[in-house]
This record gives sequence, C-alpha cells and structure tokens, in this order.
Amino acid sequence: MKKILGNSYIAHGLGLTIAISYMLLTSSFDWGAYPSTVENSLVICLVTYLVTANILPRISKYLLVERKYYILPVMATIYAITLTFILLTRIDYSRPVIIHGFFISFLIFYALGVLLKDHRKLKLAAIKNFDFEDLNDNKNIQLSELSNFEVIPTEHDGLVLDLHKELTTKQSKFVADCSINNIPVFHSESIREMVAGKVQTSHLSENSIGTLQPNPIYRGLKRVWESILIIVSFPITLPIMALTSVLIKLENPGPAMFIQERIGQGGKPFRIYKFRSMTVRPKDAVSKFATEEQARVTRVGKVIRKVRIDELPQFFNVLKGEMSLIGPRPEQESFVKQFEEEIPFYGYRHMVKPGITGWAQTVQGYTDDTESTTEKLAHDLYYIKHLSFWLDMNIVIKTIRTMLTGFGAK
Repeated sequence: MKKILGNSYIAHGLGLTIAISYMLLTSSFDWGAYPSTVENSLVICLVTYLVTANILPRISKYLLVERKYYILPVMATIYAITLTFILLTRIDYSRPVIIHGFFISFLIFYALGVLLKDHRKLKLAAIKNFDFEDLNDNKNIQLSELSNFEVIPTEHDGLVLDLHKELTTKQSKFVADCSINNIPVFHSESIREMVAGKVQTSHLSENSIGTLQPNPIYRGLKRVWESILIIVSFPITLPIMALTSVLIKLENPGPAMFIQERIGQGGKPFRIYKFRSMTVRPKDAVSKFATEEQARVTRVGKVIRKVRIDELPQFFNVLKGEMSLIGPRPEQESFVKQFEEEIPFYGYRHMVKPGITGWAQTVQGYTDDTESTTEKLAHDLYYIKHLSFWLDMNIVIKTIRTMLTGFGAK
C-alpha cells in the first residue's frame, strides 16, 4: 500500500477524490443540484490542493525536514492568498465548502505525511570511502554500503561517495555506469551539507567560491516580490509601528528609533533602522553583543524584540535597496573587522544584501562570540549557495515560528 501511495499521482489522485467527495457530502444541497457558489468553491479548493501538493516538496526539501510540520503554514498562506483574490474579483463562493475543503485537505496531507514518512527517506547506496556514521544516524537518510560493484543500484535515489578520494578501477567504472544509467552521484560533503543546512567551511577552498554565486535573475525578482510584499503589508505594519513609537517614548526618554551603521552588500556601510529597545547608550560606549547589554533592555523592548517588531523599520531599508527581507544579518563594522581576521572566508557573506531575517537566524538563533559566528557563517554561505524562492519561503515559515516562540531573541 505504501509503495502504491509513494507515487505522487496516485496519492494525490486519491486525496482529491476523497476531498471532493467529502465536500459534496457535507454540502446542504441535493446531489447534482449545486448552485454556482458551491461549484466555484469546489474548483477553488481543488486548485489550492494542487498548488499545496506542488509547493510542499519544494519547500520541505531543505534540511530534509519532516514535511508534516510545513503543511499548516503552507496551506494557510495559500488559502489566504486565494481568499484575497476571491474578495478582489468578487467571485461567488460558499464559505462552508471552503472551510470543509481546508479541513479535509489538511487531514489528507497530514495523513500522507505520516504514512509515507519512511517512504520519503533519501535512500542512498554508498561506496564507503568516507565516514558516514553521522549520515547513517540521520532519520531522513537510509544508507546501504556497497560490496558488489557489478549491479547498478536502481532501487536507490542515488550513489554517494567521497569524489575527492582515489578510487579503484572497478569503483571508477561503477560510478561512470551509474551516471550513464541516470543514477545521481553525490559527493559525500554535498549530502552532509544538505543534512546540516550549512556549508562545511573547514573544507572550503578558493576554487569552490564560484559555487557561491547566487542566481542573478532571481536576485532581481527577489527585490520585486519583497518590495511588493512590504507595500501590501503597510495597512497592518504602519499602525503597529506608530503604536510602538508612542509606547517607546512613553516608557523611556530618548528617540523611538535606533539608527546605526552596519556593513552591507559588497562591504559597503549603510544606516540601519530599528525601534529602540534599550535605554540610550552613552556616545563613547564600546560596541557589544546584545547578550552583554541585557540590563539596558526596557519593558517595551523585551516585548518588541521577542516578536521582532523592533525590526519593522528595516522595511524602509529594503525599499531603499540597502537590505532584503531575507539574507545574512548585517554586522557592525568593528565586529566585521574582528571576524575577518579570526574567521576564514567571513567576507563572502557580503556577496548578497543583508536581510531582516535569514537562514542562520531561523536555524541557529543568536550568536555572541567568534565560535558561534563561525557556525553562523556556515549557515549564511549555505543560504547564498542555495539562494532560491523556495528556500526563501522555507525561511519565511521558520521566521513565523520564531516570532511565535521567540526562538533566538535577545
């Protein structure tokens, strides 16, 4: 049964049949005598189901995450966009059918996520010329060590080995045969990178820096969709910003806004905007990590930091082209100079615009020393290397979780 449902066409064909049947059965109208509102709603639910089925695997492939945790936020986002479109176009629809459609679709996707959890493991045949114990322990990967180099591993998703180590003549021929027969061949460090969600900076060389060049076409599109999203959100975010400014001024004397010079794309400085969450610092004070400044955080500051409201003024940095919604967090110049001396390849994180949120912030959390910043760099370089719309959407979902849980807030 699981093998049959492993075929996405069969699984979602069955899922759509169940969803449509459920929505028709729960409708208060007689079979075959449905008004246009019900018919329109069925089509809408069918389209949103298909869109969700297409988007989920694209977003959840990063870090080999369990897909079931992404179902609700992805569906909620798609339905919100769909309902906005319905309201703008004034299409007649049935609210009960839409609600039932969302409910049954969520149950179907969740059931498939749980049922096919093992089926969706990345099954890899391995030439054991590398240490794969940590990979073998990962719950989303299934490794099988090869001893017979005569049979092509067609039952696996690919072949993994250390491509930088010398192979025997038989092993080299076997790797070539796999490639000829369309069996994907993975370098062991690439799989390790996929599992960890970070670039192995200890193995990084000047020759591999070229792989960190992000897609120039998407970088242009990213600027467009981020700007549109910010402008569309202004009816909600501008009142929140105004209220925050008033509360900051009422609690503590000083400006509501905190403006500081940070290092952006290409190592160029810019002025970043934030809501002030601390008491005013003396002008001659030395720059410190936020963890060393906790005593200065105000009551309003604690709240706006936890839910990231203090970052909202950076929307204007994004509109000015100095930042992106998503990217490596910008650092102060003094810290940048320190880390460039202590951490190899640190400057390469400035290949893209800094972001309000980023892969490192959602995966790792806050950093406050050289060791944790080295780890942060590994995540930043992973983001730059794999920069895409789907990775950005993954980060958006993780950021929502961060805002709700306060993960990484200082």
